[in-house]
Amino acid sequence: MARTRDKTPKGPSQRQLRVGELIRHELAAMLSRGEIHDDVLAGHVITVTQVRLSPDLKLATCHVMPLGGKDEAAVIKALESHKRFLRGEIAHRVNLKFAPELRFRRDETFEEALRIDRLLHSDKVRRDLVRPSLPARDEADEP
Repeated sequence: MARTRDKTPKGPSQRQLRVGELIRHELAAMLSRGEIHDDVLAGHVITVTQVRLSPDLKLATCHVMPLGGKDEAAVIKALESHKRFLRGEIAHRVNLKFAPELRFRRDETFEEALRIDRLLHSDKVRRDLVRPSLPARDEADEP
């Protein structure tokens, strides 16, 4: 009997998740220790929220957000200009056959969470969540 494969898209593999987390930790450590000599990066506290890897582990998309969301474009531009240095450091610190190419993107999960929160607190949703009151029943009405 031939096995058929499910055509539904799957999420990232365990290896992608594990390697992404290792890279995220190393990037965060380098940024917090100030190992990158850049005036823009030195003036900001940067959070690396997530690193997503391609299935072949050759491309890492790093989602970053400066504290307070200020100067996002300048921070991402500075990180992009230092990505060769960062890739080399990650290659030394994370035991991989090939160091992935790094891409830096603005993290939009905070804005998405805020949008969902606003939707949940809107009048339309609140109206749907309120139960209609049931008429009070007397004890004499029960059989």
